[in-house]
Amino acid sequence: MRLGEATWTDVEQARGQTDDGTLRPVILVPTGSTEQHGPHLPLNTDTLIAQELAERALHRTDGLALGPTIAVGASGEHAGFAGTLSIGTAALTTVAVELCRSADWAAGVVFVNAHGGNHEALTAAIDVITNEGRDATVWSPRWPQRADGGPADLHAGRIETSLMLAIDPGLVRLEHATAGADATIAELRARGVAAVSPSGVLGDPAGASGGEGDQFIAAFVDDLLLHVERWRPVTLDSR
Repeated sequence: MRLGEATWTDVEQARGQTDDGTLRPVILVPTGSTEQHGPHLPLNTDTLIAQELAERALHRTDGLALGPTIAVGASGEHAGFAGTLSIGTAALTTVAVELCRSADWAAGVVFVNAHGGNHEALTAAIDVITNEGRDATVWSPRWPQRADGGPADLHAGRIETSLMLAIDPGLVRLEHATAGADATIAELRARGVAAVSPSGVLGDPAGASGGEGDQFIAAFVDDLLLHVERWRPVTLDSR
């Protein structure tokens, strides 16, 4: 079910087919960002990745509903780059909490998060929601380790470039792709991306391909579904 395309009666019928409510849908909420991704990837890279993963998961198991996308997140570390928009951690936490509170008709909410900067806000929101007796969780893809043992491919490097070549290659400007600086999460939080990498790239897009991106997507969707299925029985038993 795509929630935005359904009527309220469609949703009511879907959740009312059993007395115990086990058919109440679990809502997948793609959560991304609008922020710089170097000179070769679009500002909505994280958002498109989150949407793609949620869309593919929707067709792999029953009882899921695709909810609205949160397309602007907490991207303060990318301040100073033209095009970047951010609502900050506090605002995103509030948005996530209120969204979950409004979804008591559902079995629960899964935030499919593709932007690391959103993690603090979503984790805080899940704590609030769980303490209120509601059901929600957050899933984020775990970036694979670099084969050469080098620093993590944090932003707009080979992994995200490959993902975008698989999702929408027309949005990728490979002719502008350039290697950026390597940095740690702690350094980025302390200094911001612009101070570390003027291009906005953290890693190296070299070698990216759509085929590799498809492999990443398949692995991420498998992990997302595993996360949902491990969490969902508890959710269903508690409703």
